[in-house]
Amino acid sequence: QVHLVESGGGLVQPGGSLRLTCAASGNIDSIYGMGWYRQAPGNEREEVAHITSGGTTRYTRSVKGRFTISVNNAKNALYLQMNNLNPGDTAVYYCNAETKTAAVPGVDGVDFEYDYWGQGTQVTVSS
Repeated sequence: QVHLVESGGGLVQPGGSLRLTCAASGNIDSIYGMGWYRQAPGNEREEVAHITSGGTTRYTRSVKGRFTISVNNAKNALYLQMNNLNPGDTAVYYCNAETKTAAVPGVDGVDFEYDYWGQGTQVTVSS
């Protein structure tokens, strides 16, 4: 399994920046994709950014150009650099890891797929 621990959230003024960190441990080699999601009160959880093991990234339109997702494999860490924050970015941000493992060790072709989530970190953008 994979365990995710998030940090870096806090209170920031509009126009400010924050850098979120997701530290991963466990079966890191099983991860084929990771992402950041957020959920504000009264809103649905939405994908903010995603990165594959091959380095391909995608962003939701509202954050494109302001947020950057990256990964440091040596540190087993996922990051979300958030610049030019606005009150609409206020939410709990969650780290997600998409994994695939062999359902039966030593037997190819039978995989188990599972998503792991961090506990979330609060980001509040307010003056």
